[in-house]
Amino acid sequence: MESFKAYRITQQDKGVKAEFVQCRLEDLDPGEVVVRVAYSDINYKDALAATGKGRILLRPACIGGIDLSGTVLSSSDARFTKGDAVLVVGHELGVKHDGGYAAYARVPANWVVKLPQGLSLWDAMAFGTAGYTAGLAIVKMEHNGLRPENGPVVVNGATGGVGSIAIAALAKLGYEVVALTGKEAEADWLRRIGARDVKLRKDLDLAKIRPLDRATWAGAIDNLGGDVLAWMASTMKINGVIGAVGLAASHTLNTTVMPFILRGVSLLGINSTDAPSPELERAVWQRLASDLRPPLLKEMVRTIPFDQLPGAFDDFVQGRVRGRVVVDLNP
Repeated sequence: MESFKAYRITQQDKGVKAEFVQCRLEDLDPGEVVVRVAYSDINYKDALAATGKGRILLRPACIGGIDLSGTVLSSSDARFTKGDAVLVVGHELGVKHDGGYAAYARVPANWVVKLPQGLSLWDAMAFGTAGYTAGLAIVKMEHNGLRPENGPVVVNGATGGVGSIAIAALAKLGYEVVALTGKEAEADWLRRIGARDVKLRKDLDLAKIRPLDRATWAGAIDNLGGDVLAWMASTMKINGVIGAVGLAASHTLNTTVMPFILRGVSLLGINSTDAPSPELERAVWQRLASDLRPPLLKEMVRTIPFDQLPGAFDDFVQGRVRGRVVVDLNP
């Protein structure tokens, strides 16, 4: 096979060096399945890795991209045959194992998911890790008792990938969704994708978070951590459910046990990098292909060619991105 283009990230003393390079298949990390990559995407984690704004790489150098979709070129695992449409998200992809920012990828078979009926290769990356995280949160929250009739669900980080897909998916399921955002100018867009109401973070008094405040939310999806998560916990209804998916604001949580022992609130950790089981991972993707699929998915996503990848990361780091960005690796 001739050489192909890849986007490699290399750690250096004062940050990282990220650049397009030429690779051969034998240069890639080992794995049972070789995939001709059609699409990847950009997640906040990808942007942190490529800009060096976060210590994301778990080795000195790696082809970036924590997600990919494409077709199987070859497989030594009987579960996959040449021509199968597949996706891979999370695991060690793009941080400890060569990732999706390359024309070809070679990955462990246990990371690979056959594309569910109802999803195209582009659709899979329109969701990517962000959509999978949102879907996993909703599935686990429902398992812990969340229902539309229980009351409203608040989602923060609302304009980001996880937040926007969570809002649209929950609205499709019949939930009353309230978007919590710092971007007042995006209120109309948030309502268009499914938010019943929009709440601004600047209007919250996070300096005076009570152990128990007015019971408001049946559910919450938190992308920020820190004081916002503590406020959410204090304002949950009886038997409310919180899905904690991110720490964009802070990794700390200063709260009391009162919401959990007096209101029976559940705080669920959502880890999309290491799926609890292959069965659950496949089940979440089946849901994303069906009842969790946002009606306006195509309007929530921007597609860029592979060549434009380096110029897109800074917008993520600076919080200027709305929705999702798919990377087209087709020539």
